[in-house]
Amino acid sequence: MKRILLILFIAFTFGSSAQNMETYIYSIKGTDTLKMDVFTPKNIKKSDTLPVLLWMHGGGFSGSHRAYPDDNKLVKYAAKEQNYIGVSIDYRLLRKGTTTGFGCDCTKDEKLETFKQAAIDYMDAAKYMVEHAGKLQIDTTKIIAGGSSAGAEGILNAVFMREYFITNKETYKNVKFAGLFSCAGAVVDASYITEENAIPSVLFHGNKDQLVPFGNAPHHYCEPTRDGYIMLDGSEVIAEKLEDFDTSYYFNIVRGGRHEISRIPFEDLEKVFQFFEQTVISDEVIQTKIIKTKQP
Repeated sequence: MKRILLILFIAFTFGSSAQNMETYIYSIKGTDTLKMDVFTPKNIKKSDTLPVLLWMHGGGFSGSHRAYPDDNKLVKYAAKEQNYIGVSIDYRLLRKGTTTGFGCDCTKDEKLETFKQAAIDYMDAAKYMVEHAGKLQIDTTKIIAGGSSAGAEGILNAVFMREYFITNKETYKNVKFAGLFSCAGAVVDASYITEENAIPSVLFHGNKDQLVPFGNAPHHYCEPTRDGYIMLDGSEVIAEKLEDFDTSYYFNIVRGGRHEISRIPFEDLEKVFQFFEQTVISDEVIQTKIIKTKQP
């Protein structure tokens, strides 16, 4: 029995030593105390500054949390396997406890306000990291914005629609994103993507997504007569804009895939980070489109 316990202890020690984790409060808004979990590679030197994956979880703006197992696993992977600072954040879940949710009964104005506040929360998290760059040992020129589902909508609107959603732009003048990683996301209006704000982007999306449109289509495919009718531009439209501006992208399309493609693609993470290594770190221009067929 003693030998078994010793082996288990050693396994735990080695398994937990690949990264350190600290939790920080980045903002307090009303009754919401917004936190971030910051994972740092264990072997980081005091003089090092590292690229960052700043991750926003999904959940329809009503559920989930920064330490959800898959989100937690992703940022740990970024720190342990890719030598990044991996960060997973809370944000205000404005549709939590509402009777209309975030579907076709949620009004267009409520949806726009939800998108706006999510983008602001994300920008506040990025601003906190920039302001504490020395302590957190981050390279502020290499912040990768990332998110899935609602989180992907949040980060895409923050990256590409800052001019639309953010009024106090001077507050965030030092926040710049070097790349993005979106799983089943969309923006309110892709015409806000310009040559100036276009950045290397990884986009995963199913072309039959029933909630967040793959192309230009209504959110949740609501009928025009419904309160929640609002058109969004999904990954297909975003990739087309990036191609127009000769900006790098890695577009993974799943034919027949629905909103389950919002899950974090752990099987493809090596390719995702290799793309950022080539385009963000080495400044290469790469445009790749991968088309897969959903397995029955």
